[in-house]
Amino acid sequence: MKPMPAQLEKPPAAVPSPKSIRLLLVDDHPVMRAALANLLSFEQDFEVVGEADDGASALRLWRDTRPDICLLDVTMAGMDGFETLRRLRTVSPEARVLMLTSSDSAEDMEQAMEAGAQGYLTKNVIYAELVAAIREVHSGGRPIAKKLQRQPGDAAGNGLLTPRELEVLGLLRQGFTNAEIGNLIGFSERTARAHVGAIKEKLHCAHRAEAVAKGFELGLLKCAAGKRAPGP
Repeated sequence: MKPMPAQLEKPPAAVPSPKSIRLLLVDDHPVMRAALANLLSFEQDFEVVGEADDGASALRLWRDTRPDICLLDVTMAGMDGFETLRRLRTVSPEARVLMLTSSDSAEDMEQAMEAGAQGYLTKNVIYAELVAAIREVHSGGRPIAKKLQRQPGDAAGNGLLTPRELEVLGLLRQGFTNAEIGNLIGFSERTARAHVGAIKEKLHCAHRAEAVAKGFELGLLKCAAGKRAPGP
């Protein structure tokens, strides 16, 4: 049984907003879901439109309610959060998902972000940070739990690039198009374009060449590599 975070006991005063942010809560612990739904209802710009206790239910509810953001746990019986996220992004590539989990593993965070999550928080987050993260995701940001944030110049750069994004950045450096990148790695051109967009956003770059230059600046791109030929 998952413990309830002590920090989620008392919500601050609601912040008025003319537009509601519609939320889908997905967690296999009913007490956790109920607590979140109750707390988030205090925010005048939040509306909980659905609650699910497993991945299959989450996918059905997403189609039925079309929320703005899904708060998704990683560890669930049956279909876990990663697989739920991948299937959700297949059904709705525009879906915005904020992982809210007890796992503070960097590997889990990277797997979630690579699968298409917009943010990753652990369940010991304080309430104000959770609310701020939801609003940040809604506005296009990518909040990450403080413990998992990296500093400039480390292995994944200050933009928190996933291993897949690092691979795509290397192919950008070699001059491949989105279609060629998708062909080389084994996914669609649209997915390749999404990875390139995420790289530019995380590195705060306007175009591909600038992202490559920033990659060298941060130490993400080092030794020269021969250009691979696209597959058939």
